[in-house]
Amino acid sequence: MAYQKINAHIRPLGDSALVIQLGDGISLAIHEKVKNLSNLLEKEPFTGLIESVPSYNSLTIYYNPVAVFMSNTDKDSASPYNKVSAIILSLLDRLETSETSEQRLITIPVVYGGEFGPDLEYVASYHGLSVEDVIQIHSSNEYLVYMIGFAPGFPFMGGMDERIATPRKDSPRLAIAPGSVGIAGKQTGIYPLETPGGWQIIGRTPLDLFLPELSPPTLLQAGDRILYVPITLEEYAVYKEMKQ
Repeated sequence: MAYQKINAHIRPLGDSALVIQLGDGISLAIHEKVKNLSNLLEKEPFTGLIESVPSYNSLTIYYNPVAVFMSNTDKDSASPYNKVSAIILSLLDRLETSETSEQRLITIPVVYGGEFGPDLEYVASYHGLSVEDVIQIHSSNEYLVYMIGFAPGFPFMGGMDERIATPRKDSPRLAIAPGSVGIAGKQTGIYPLETPGGWQIIGRTPLDLFLPELSPPTLLQAGDRILYVPITLEEYAVYKEMKQ
């Protein structure tokens, strides 16, 4: 189902979800539309809504089809998918005038290189830069968290300076330590848990990104702005001690 006014396209995802595509590629303007639509749904949830999950350029909406069906006054007029699609279309009409949510600015302390950043020298060599250049470039940019995924709390961030954009590793590691800061193409991100992965690891933060005792259980959320701040091993140890 296409919606030409703002170049949106709605498609089903199984029988209890749908995807609203709001553009292609990684774009701040597109992502703001994704977040604004998500915010509208949060303020005005429909009966049967379970959750909405933003990505770079789309929003996936999960719903209970039985609850949606039972809430429809004319149960012969529309399937749950069509009912939810109609709700989304009404929200899209208001998208251009909706308020953009306030973004949080969060600093992430990082120890670069050494055992915490085994791929830092490779990234520097790949671009003909010094290690210090890579650290300076990576920690000078402000990044936007476009989505949380892959692992609980894993932030996919855009805003990578192309001077240090580096392809993923040919052979992924079987285990990457929690807090590892990596580069994959034009993206940067942080591993919240020990998982396999193919990103180029350039440092590590002492902060915990997955916080199961909280709601939501993640330090970062889509829409957050991030600044990386270089720290020493001694400062890393202090951060770790403060959490105990």
